[in-house]
Order: sequence, then C-alpha cells, then structure tokens
Amino acid sequence: MAKAPKIDPRNGLCSETKIFHSLRPPVPLPPPSEPISITEYTLSLLHASTTPTTPFLIDSATDHRISYADFLNQVQSLSLSLQSHFPSLSQNDVAFIFCPPSLHVPVLYFSLLSLGIIVSPANPLSSTSELTHMLQLTKPSIVFTTSSLCHKFPETLKSINSVFVDQPQFQSMLSDTTTGSGVVGKHAGRVISQNDTAVILYSSGTTGRVKGVELSHRCLIATLAGFYYNRYESGKDNAEDLPRQVMLFFLPMFHVYGFFGPIKAAALGETAIWLRGFDFEKMLEAVEKYKVTYMPVAPPLVVMLLKSDLVSKYDLSSLRQLLCGGAPLGKEVSEQFTSRFPHVEIVEGYGMTEVGGTISRMLGHEETKKYGSAGRLDQNREAKIVDRDSKEALAPGQRGELWIRGPAIMKGYVGDHQATAETLDSEGWLKTGDLCYFDSDGFLYIVDRLKELIKYKAYQVPPAELEHLLQSIPEIADAAVIPYPDEEAGQIPMAYIVRKPGSHITERQILDIVAQQVAAYKKIRRIAFISSIPKSPAGKILRRELVNLATSAAPAKL
Repeated sequence: MAKAPKIDPRNGLCSETKIFHSLRPPVPLPPPSEPISITEYTLSLLHASTTPTTPFLIDSATDHRISYADFLNQVQSLSLSLQSHFPSLSQNDVAFIFCPPSLHVPVLYFSLLSLGIIVSPANPLSSTSELTHMLQLTKPSIVFTTSSLCHKFPETLKSINSVFVDQPQFQSMLSDTTTGSGVVGKHAGRVISQNDTAVILYSSGTTGRVKGVELSHRCLIATLAGFYYNRYESGKDNAEDLPRQVMLFFLPMFHVYGFFGPIKAAALGETAIWLRGFDFEKMLEAVEKYKVTYMPVAPPLVVMLLKSDLVSKYDLSSLRQLLCGGAPLGKEVSEQFTSRFPHVEIVEGYGMTEVGGTISRMLGHEETKKYGSAGRLDQNREAKIVDRDSKEALAPGQRGELWIRGPAIMKGYVGDHQATAETLDSEGWLKTGDLCYFDSDGFLYIVDRLKELIKYKAYQVPPAELEHLLQSIPEIADAAVIPYPDEEAGQIPMAYIVRKPGSHITERQILDIVAQQVAAYKKIRRIAFISSIPKSPAGKILRRELVNLATSAAPAKL
C-alpha cells in the first residue's frame, strides 16, 4: 500500500514532492464522463431563493432590466432560432463575437455554449490587422457583430455567416416563440462533452502578439463550482437567508472576468449591474443607486477610491467587498483604504486567462488581513514554486516561477503549438511566468512578472514593489515603473508619475522619498510626469507602451 503524502496542514506543502496542495475543502465536480455544458451546469446551480422576477442584468446607463425569467426565455429562444436559421452550424464550430458590450452579450454566450458552439469574443477596438490575426487563429463559422463595426473585417467575412446584433432580426431571435420549446440549456441531439472547447479568449498581448486561449467546459465548471461552494455549501448556517449580492461589473465582456462574471452571477442568483465602460463618477453613482454590495477592481481603482475627493459625495454604505486582482496591492494602500472604509473588505485574488479565472484568493475576514498576499490556493488546485535555472521545486519563503495544476487549466493556445509546449508540460503543469512565493501559512505572494523584472547590474528589481511605494505618497495619483536602458547598469528603474490635481511634487522630492525606503539598487533613477498611465481593459499597466515612449522621446519631451 502506498504511503499517504505528508502534507503540512499549515501551508499544504508535501515534503516529498514539494507540491503545495490547496488547504480548501475539495469541491465535488460532475464526473468527467458526464456530458454537460457550462450553461446547463450554471442553470442547475441557480439558487432556489431566486424568483422569476428577480433582476438578473441591469444597464446602469438606461436602467433597462432583464429578470431571470426574461433572461432564460431569451437564451432558449435564441438557441432555437440559431438552429432554425443556421442548420449547418454544428457543435465545436467557432462563433466570433465582435460587438460593443450590451445586455445582449450574456444571452448570446449562454445560448451558444448550450449548443456546444465555441464562443470567441474579441475587443471591438481591435484594428483590422489584429482582427485578421484572430480570425486566422479561430476560423469561425459565424460572426456576431454590429453594422458600425463590419467595416473592420477583411473581405473574407463575406463568406462567413453573419448576424448583426443591432438589427431587428437579432431582436426577433430573442423573442421568437414559434421555434419550439424545451429545457433551457439542453437541446436534442447535442451531447456536449466537458472536455469540448467552450471558449477561446485572447491574451492581453502585453508581452507579445495576442494568443487564443482555449478553455473547456470542464475548466469553467471547475472554476464556477469553487465560487458556488464558497457561497452556499461551505458549512454556513441558514444559507437561504444570505442577503442577495449585487455586483457592479465594468470589465469588458471579452476579458476572462468580464466573460465569466455573468456566469457566476447567474449560478449564485445575483443581480449584475453593468456599467458601460469605466467612468469613476458613474461607478460611484451606480453603487449608491443600486446598493451595490461588491465589485471586481484592479489596484489603480483602489487608489482612486482612497484619494479622490468625489467619493465623499456619494453613499457607498452598501458596499461590502472589493475583489481586487490584476496586480499586487501594496500594504500601505490596503491599510489606508481599510482605515477610510472600515465596512469594506479588500479581498485579494490572483488568476489569469489560462486558468479560466482564479488561482488563489482570500476567504473570510482573517485572511483579508494578510496584506499584500493573493490569498490561498483555490480548491482542487496544486502548485509548485520552481527555480527557473535548476527547475528545482522550492520551499515556503523561496521565490521562483509559479506552476499550477488542476481541472481548471487551458487546453492550449489555438494554432500555436510552440507556445503551448512552452507553457504546459507533459504532467499537466501550467507555467504562469510569474515570480511568486508561498509563506509558511500557505499564502501566495506575487512578486512580479518574470518578463518585467528590471535587470539592474546583478540585481533584479520588481516594478510592482516600487509602484506600491509611489502610490502610497499622498500627492501621487498613479504611477508605473519600467526598465530604462543604461550603458553601465544595463537597465535602471524609471517611473512615470501622475500627480494628484493641485500637487506640485517634484522629481527630486519623489526620488528622495523612495531612496529612503528601499535598498540602493532599487532606487528610482529617472522620472517623467504624465497625464495618465496606459492600462489594459483589465487594469494592467501597459509597460511596453511606456518603454516605447521613454526610449523614443527626447529627454526634453519627457
């Protein structure tokens, strides 16, 4: 009989394999052989306390509402209409979605996924060149777009089935009662394997050309099961009496969290308030008007909430949680925020498109006190911290590349076998490319992207660490740190600074503040002031754009 692995109950580390195991109770998943789509699984979880008239989606700009009953009717109607209008559309065909976000988009996702059609949503701001690349990767059988965006498509679009979601035909497909009936999420003749591809999401492209990340139905099911278990099945008494959550989301619907947000909200019976693009004051208005209880945010938004004078004009008393991800949040910012908003918990987490969402997160009030950490490993996950040179698995407290394994892992990058082989190994480990460590209690800390570390002489300087320090300075509204080429040192840390309105803080003052708090090799050695920091839709700093700006501009223009 094989020996049971020796797993440290404090941090989940197996002393023999150097593998970290999740300290969360395992979450039951459907047997892998059971045919079920993410749509069907989501609707099977839809909480009993949800009534047909409960609002599911609300457009904050117009106050237009879709109840759960209306949403399910629209999903079923659209599914049946698509089968009727496009009989050649088969399982595992790709549907390319290239349209501005709207309340129609979640309906479209649920419908296509229930039919076993692969959803592939793209940024409507993409250029024709970027669009052509994505179409070449995915080879779609049908395209959903708008009449205002179709000019971006290459001529080859004319040979692909197209549906314009801003035209009356699409609206009629959402309310067609003549196409038949049935159980929402199930369709005759459609047997969907959990291993079938559900969605192809595009990586941000911040470190290279955009890649198509292929996620299965099982990957999404495993992610969703963790959220549902933590909310309703984690041993809490009177789960039926838990207050209904109201989520505000403004992440783009083509982003992994924007795509997954409505799926999670539906399973948990939440009301999801949709904000058309990000506008700070409109966000504050929506929190007050709809009594928002939580919202996903990136660290720059936490800083804005902490420092903006607009905040005091609005009633944010309903807000209970900020789910913070995208980059590490500095301890100083967290502590200052908690002091100003004692009724709001910052729940930090960490994830990536390639794992269908989250890798780790905080659970419970005590864990939120671990400032700067990304929480503990999610259920059903294993992890290793690997030395990039020796490939040796490391112990708690030691820094290395984070590798992840579990049911919620991508199938690969579409059409890019080399990138897939570089990221996924033969044992199912996904190499995140992030420099991380676990502490002695199993909390994960993200130091920085390995590709973004600044190589100063013989030292490695994490930009995120300096950004946290800069953002803690009251007169600084936002900051980003990049590598700047230097003949003697190789690279030096350079900071782009956004001053708070009315501030006159100088370069010398900033350099001195930082120099007093970091080791000599980490000192910022160059500063430029800028009106705003360029960021991805998920709130990640687009360092490459700043590097290009810094290296192409004359010093006088900085």
